[in-house]
Amino acid sequence: MTSPPSLEYMDTSPFEAHPDGVRLFLHLTPGASKNALVRLGPDANNQMRLRALVTTVPEQGKANKAIIKILAKKLRLPRSDIRIIAGQQSREKTLLLSGNPANLLDRLSCLLTESGM
Repeated sequence: MTSPPSLEYMDTSPFEAHPDGVRLFLHLTPGASKNALVRLGPDANNQMRLRALVTTVPEQGKANKAIIKILAKKLRLPRSDIRIIAGQQSREKTLLLSGNPANLLDRLSCLLTESGM
């Protein structure tokens, strides 16, 4: 039995300020029964990630487009302000949300609070 990851080494936030906005660390599960932002959890490197579900399949970028659409709606941002900067073909993704970092961090914090995370 393995022990849970040590919080001492874990980045406890799924997002961080960036000069162009905010980086959001995400774990995406395509082909789910519903679209949802479900919880926070660490990846294999102890990076905290927002866990998301989308109903679309992971072919031809459909799941990537779906999560961008969901985040744009929930954060009230144009889709063009959200782009995947790492993990295009992986479940572990890094997205860049363009805009004022302080404003975006507030929106993300509110989203997590509203979602009970």
